[in-house]
Amino acid sequence: MTSSKRSVILSMIEQIRALPHSPGIYQYFNAEGRLLYIGKAKDLANRVKSYFRFTPTLVPGPKLSLRIQKMLSETVSMHYIIVPTEHDALILENSLIKQLNPKYNILLRDDKTYPYIYIDLNEPYPRFEITRKVIKGKDIRYFGPYSVGARDILNAIYELCQLVQKKACLKGKKACLYYQLDKCLAPCEKEVRPETYQAIMDEAFSYIEDKRLLAGRLKEKMAFYAEALRFEEAGALRDQIERIEKSELLSNIDLANGSDHDIFAITLHSNKAAIVRLFMRNGKVVSQSHDILTANDGFDINELYERALMGFYGHERPPIIAPILIAEEFTAQTLVGKHLSHLFGKRAHIIHPKRGMKKKLTDLALSNAQELLREKGEKEDPLPKALQELCELEQTPYRIEIFDNSHMSGQATVGGMVTFTDGKFDKSNYRHYHLESRDEYGQMRETLTRRIESFEKNPPPDLWIIDGGTTLLKLAHDLLHSMGTTLDVIAISKEKVDSKSNRAKSGASDLIHTSDKSIRLGRADKRLQWTQRLRDEAHRFAISFHKKTKLKLDRQSKLLNTKGISPAKVKRLLNHFGTFDDLYRSSEEEIASLLNRQDAHNMKELLK
Repeated sequence: MTSSKRSVILSMIEQIRALPHSPGIYQYFNAEGRLLYIGKAKDLANRVKSYFRFTPTLVPGPKLSLRIQKMLSETVSMHYIIVPTEHDALILENSLIKQLNPKYNILLRDDKTYPYIYIDLNEPYPRFEITRKVIKGKDIRYFGPYSVGARDILNAIYELCQLVQKKACLKGKKACLYYQLDKCLAPCEKEVRPETYQAIMDEAFSYIEDKRLLAGRLKEKMAFYAEALRFEEAGALRDQIERIEKSELLSNIDLANGSDHDIFAITLHSNKAAIVRLFMRNGKVVSQSHDILTANDGFDINELYERALMGFYGHERPPIIAPILIAEEFTAQTLVGKHLSHLFGKRAHIIHPKRGMKKKLTDLALSNAQELLREKGEKEDPLPKALQELCELEQTPYRIEIFDNSHMSGQATVGGMVTFTDGKFDKSNYRHYHLESRDEYGQMRETLTRRIESFEKNPPPDLWIIDGGTTLLKLAHDLLHSMGTTLDVIAISKEKVDSKSNRAKSGASDLIHTSDKSIRLGRADKRLQWTQRLRDEAHRFAISFHKKTKLKLDRQSKLLNTKGISPAKVKRLLNHFGTFDDLYRSSEEEIASLLNRQDAHNMKELLK
């Protein structure tokens, strides 16, 4: 054993012996300072000691998983944070894992709140709305949650049922266009008997509770539009039907007792895991969602269940609190149950059924998880692994975020981020940013900083790709390092020809940059083409948003010009206030200090 290795072991032993018998979280680091793992403990000293054997020297315990043994073999130091309770440790651990992206922790990104459809039955003419939160009211009825299709279901109901179509309708005193289109009975003007409106609501309830019935009615209407040669409307209904049916899980399970359950099942195969969630309401499965995860070093099923439940429920009390069925018990089950009970304001039931109908529900979820892994295995894309080997990345980049900025002579400066995951672009996770910086370096700094600040709500991916050269690549590494987050980053840019790197420069090739080298590949290389495709989508997204922003600014400038505010004055105002929104929020006195009293008065009158 070398002296340096002996020194590391002695230092670790001293750190472990100094640990307090208190609740907290512990962090393991490697020789380069890379955060490897974050764990929680009711008793820090006992928990960390359980990882090791101390004779004849400090080594990982033989009963640990290969993944944890590998992590401990890389560990040279540790830090810890004391908290008042084990519950506080659970919350802090969950938050830090999302922000700091430890190498060996499991990171679930699909922790968004799913929407519900609700109706306030206390209103004289109730109407359906969408919510992600609990709505205050004495007689609120909820349906869901819906992983997909909630908006389509709601739109379909208003297409098929003569309900009050908009909130503002009841404020008017005259029948509107919806009445003329036979989509509303116009209770704002005409007498509508309660039993008549109730019959329409009952029809709507039946569509929400039976999506196959709803899809059947929509197909009838689609056929009518097609026969009438109204192909655009027929096509829109076809797409709507597909989205509604996407969340429908066909099963022969129908609980006669009309019970509610949230069902979670996880299955593992090799380096992949599938998490399936089923939502049963009134004895029927109303929607489902899933995640496919890939890890270089395998998974811990206990940590997966903990992350799945903390990710799904960890934000706020859901509108419908249902007993939670899980396909396997997990080590932190009691602690997570206590946390959810505190969050819900009532006892959270986490149940692992051993027999009966509830066991059939978890078996159904497990069989779906297994099928998802089988399909994923058949469609495995070799390019992420190939890019990892080419760029010597720490992780296989199954989820990638790509960044680009766009502006025109310093105007309408914006940043764009696109997301690629599970073999396709994930447009629901695209983000755009209004920027203030005038130079490319400052703009990218703004864009990346804004993304880093959102890590707790939207955890980091496996890889960042920057549209730019080595300077912007170093900027990304510096920003991540200042946050304490370790993340693979590469950049792609045109090579310089005659000291120029213009995209249109004849003969210029794209280079891929890592932290220690620049890679030039042949134009037919699949790895280069894939990276270019990702970069080009980010470029397209940023330019598209820039054009929309520029058009809006031009319209606002023209509007001001009609009141005698010249383009030069508009530019002076924007240089001071930054954006039109800030300009509109400013006082007449602030504007007058830059222009004159009459111009300031004209502007405020225009913006009323």
